[in-house]
Order: sequence, then C-alpha cells, then structure tokens
Amino acid sequence: MEYSHNDAELIQQPIGYWSWAAFKAVVSRTQAALAELGTTQPQWWVLAQVARADTARFRPEVSRLLENYLDTGSEAMEGEIDRTIAQGWITEDPEGRLSITEEGRAFYDKAAALQGELWAERHAGISDEEYLTTLKVLQRFIHNTGGRAWHH
Repeated sequence: MEYSHNDAELIQQPIGYWSWAAFKAVVSRTQAALAELGTTQPQWWVLAQVARADTARFRPEVSRLLENYLDTGSEAMEGEIDRTIAQGWITEDPEGRLSITEEGRAFYDKAAALQGELWAERHAGISDEEYLTTLKVLQRFIHNTGGRAWHH
C-alpha cells in the first residue's frame, strides 16, 4: 500500500479528517455488505444482541444499548427492532422479551460469518499491537477533546 504522505508530512495531517475518512470507509463497506444480505446495520445489531444473549433480552434494554451506536437514536432503533421482528428473525412476547427464531438463528449465522470476513478484510496487514495502539490513541483523542464514547 502507498501512503498519502511521507512520515514527516503524515505527522502534520489532521486527525479529524483521517478518522472521519476511516469511519466513512468502514461503515460504508459494512452497510453495503449487510445490504447485500438483505439487512441493515442496526438490524444486525439487534439480531446480534438477541442471538448472543444467555437469556431473553427485554426490548427497552436492547433499544437503550443500541440507540447511541452511530447516533441512531431511540426512535430509529425502535423502528429497527420492529423491522427485525417483521423479518421473522426475532419475536417479542407481551412482556417485551425478545427471542431469536430458527430463521433468525440461520440468518444470524450467515451475517456473523460475513462480519468475520469484513473483520479480516479491515485488519489485513495490521497487527494486533497496531490495532490496540490505534484504538488507545483514538480513545485518547476523544478524552482530550472532552468527547464521549459509548463506554462513558
């Protein structure tokens, strides 16, 4: 791969631009790949939360957890939960517990395999050490600028 600038010039490049460009590239690629499977990224989040849970998750819990992902918002997240139910991938009982269906489990397995492929694609040529350093540096930028991430 060829970098945009030499090291001396790269050190002067704005983090805002490059973090935005990385965000846009990663999210666009992920969303396009999921669209090819017939789902949206928020529906994948819902499905993953329900599929990976040891016990049934309550709708408000799932909605609250996911509403800040990519600034989706609670109203949009509620709609995505409804659409995931309409797809037949999860069900909701009268108490608001969400459970995965057999069809949902099969789709989850397919989408999870795709997510694994996307992970490998994104991480090609990047060591675990480089990745760890990158995440720590990005979190330090968030902290230094008074920003907030989901873990705050």
